[in-house]
Amino acid sequence: MTPQVDPWVHRERGWSPDVAAQSETMLALSNGYLGVRGTLDEGEPAALLGTYLGGFYETRPIPYAERGFGDPDVDQVLVEVTDGTRIALIVEDEPLDIRTGTVVDHERVLDLRAGMLVRTLRWRSPGGHEIRIRSRRLVSLGHREVAAIEYEVEPAERPLHLAVHSELVAGRVGRPYSGDPRAGAVLPPNTLVTRRAERQGRRAVLVHEARQSGNVVAAGMDHDIVAAPASFEEANEADGDLARWSASGAATPGEPVRLVKLLAYHWGPDADPAALAADAHRTLDRASALGFEALVALQHAALDEVWARADIELDGDPEVQHALRYALFQLHQNSACAAGRAIPAKGLTGPGYSGHTFWDTEIFLLPVLTYCAPRHAEEALRWRASTLPEALAKARRLGLRGAAFPWRTIAGEECSGYLPAGTAAFHVNAAIAHAAARHVAATGDARFEREAGAPLLVEIARMWASLGYHDERRGGRFSIDGVTGPDEYSPLVDNNLYTNLMAQANLRAAVDVVERLGEAALGVDPGEVASWRAAADAMTIPYDAVLGIHLQDEDFSRHAPFDFAATPTDHYPLLLHVPYFELYRRQVVKQPDLVLAMALCGAAFTEEEKRRNLAHYEALTVRDSSLSAGTQAVLAAEVGDVQLAYDYLAEAILLDHRDSARNTADGLHLAALAGGWSAVIGGLARAREHDGRLSFAPRLPGGVRRVAFALAFRARRLRVEVTATGASYELLTGPALELEHWGDRLTVLPGTPTVAPIPPPGPVPTLRQPPGRAPSRRRPSCNAAEPTW
Repeated sequence: MTPQVDPWVHRERGWSPDVAAQSETMLALSNGYLGVRGTLDEGEPAALLGTYLGGFYETRPIPYAERGFGDPDVDQVLVEVTDGTRIALIVEDEPLDIRTGTVVDHERVLDLRAGMLVRTLRWRSPGGHEIRIRSRRLVSLGHREVAAIEYEVEPAERPLHLAVHSELVAGRVGRPYSGDPRAGAVLPPNTLVTRRAERQGRRAVLVHEARQSGNVVAAGMDHDIVAAPASFEEANEADGDLARWSASGAATPGEPVRLVKLLAYHWGPDADPAALAADAHRTLDRASALGFEALVALQHAALDEVWARADIELDGDPEVQHALRYALFQLHQNSACAAGRAIPAKGLTGPGYSGHTFWDTEIFLLPVLTYCAPRHAEEALRWRASTLPEALAKARRLGLRGAAFPWRTIAGEECSGYLPAGTAAFHVNAAIAHAAARHVAATGDARFEREAGAPLLVEIARMWASLGYHDERRGGRFSIDGVTGPDEYSPLVDNNLYTNLMAQANLRAAVDVVERLGEAALGVDPGEVASWRAAADAMTIPYDAVLGIHLQDEDFSRHAPFDFAATPTDHYPLLLHVPYFELYRRQVVKQPDLVLAMALCGAAFTEEEKRRNLAHYEALTVRDSSLSAGTQAVLAAEVGDVQLAYDYLAEAILLDHRDSARNTADGLHLAALAGGWSAVIGGLARAREHDGRLSFAPRLPGGVRRVAFALAFRARRLRVEVTATGASYELLTGPALELEHWGDRLTVLPGTPTVAPIPPPGPVPTLRQPPGRAPSRRRPSCNAAEPTW
């Protein structure tokens, strides 16, 4: 019999070196400020140790074969800071190591409602000494600088001498470069320089400085022995890169040794080491006064609120149900306390992409937060607004007005040294403007609009107005040349349709916000507003009347076809096997580009245009990006192929569970997890927002009996429940709401669910993928086993 998947826990049994790095990623804990990978308590064996702080980076020169004028000089790389998770155990002079002796039983459980990693282990040493271990680890959602571990060890059969060594360790970096461009840059082992080491009682604090960036971090640990024989002896030391507190003595069966380890992290640029050490001591004082169980209670309370606002219920497919909850948990915990810092593409779960943030945050992650946790979305956008000075400076270097935000960054400066898919990818600016406008539309937050949203829209609109031009050869149409859209296999093109439509939306949103708030308040003159309106109205929208489709860019259809039939299935992603020179001159799409334009700018296309466009580009899209499947799910559902939409939903939401991209070891794909949310909300439920009104056109695939979720919208919380035959809309909080259901206007009143039928399905379009690139057909009744290594 196949074991049932628990929808509320991620469980792993056993341990295997072959999947250790993936396992450490999947079991990672974070709160957006502090993140720790799911390594074993004893620290070894480990595939990739990692404790990270949001925004804490080292700098390094960007290497160039040929450097161009205006290219950025310095990269920012996420640093593996002082690791405090290690608790080593010596049993009768034999160190606990699951590679030796006998593992009788081993299980680790990431509890999605408790926000904790729980481990149980029964191990027999090579000398025949058997012990039981149980640990609980958390990264606090209530106190962002705090992590805590409860560790319990007990002899299984007879009295044993045990020695527990709890450590703070810095400087353990220098992993080899994998050769995968998606992996993070490798920093030298001496990146962190010791600035201070303190110890007192059961406490120790180490302070280190990143050698080049000047960022300073203080890491502190403290201990409480909850239960142990009175004869246990203690020792404490702290020097340089290592602090170790030890306790040892005889232990007997039935009387477990139990201790609590508290961790505190503070950091700042060019900070005073003594002041940071004092901050760490104060945080440890507060955490100690609270105690472990109080931290556990705060964790439960924080997640109770998350699940009340963000849970998705899906009946009929336990594996997808579990994966959806896992995704929502990770999306929340990697953004909850990130205020004032970027949310990296991998969160704080690994070093992938060097810890950089991209456009992924605004386009894929922020919709989840805007409609489920609006405060977190606001904080992320306020961080972007705080980096306007750097974006203004980048625009000036490029000879542009307004703001040009970086393609990849940690602190606001551009870190991409690759022009075709870096500097030229101006659509990152459109993503930021779109997210700001969407947040205002969904929340009605006038203060945010005035303080952050409007400045973002205005400065990015200025950039578009100076980047593009009215081309008399095209009848005065506004053109944007030499840019790269979302499809990174088609760089440096003229009039990328996605970029143009998103720029058009930004220009019009900027005009609207100036009309609402006033020219003087935003420092805008009437001539600028008129130029934005003229550019938006004259925007070039490439279309091929012969093929009857919109063009991804002006020249895309002139390129030679890519030979999909001759490409082995193990040559995907193509970027690891095919020269960019070949990819750049062929009709092959890495990730949805024009299709994403239809998802975000749907009003610019007729329903028939969407069907023809999707059929054409579906056959060219190889999904070499983790961003692909969620977007394709939304459009497949919109044109009527709900089963294909569900196939893509499963692909997106299970990507890290199955390590489909073969780089989960470097951290979770947060945008893919968010794409699973979009596939449900924007795909199966077909939720849209236009002119301040929500609309839905839900339909479920066969085998999925029910989907239910909640959305925050304009001081309301709306619950939507969909079955095969109907949909129910219920206001959980807030005043009456007018919405649309399959084109019909409905008014939902507080306390009175409104039920509406779902019309019969229409014809299903024929959608084909490149040979060997069709998603796996999902049968919702399936039920997969939990991982057993």
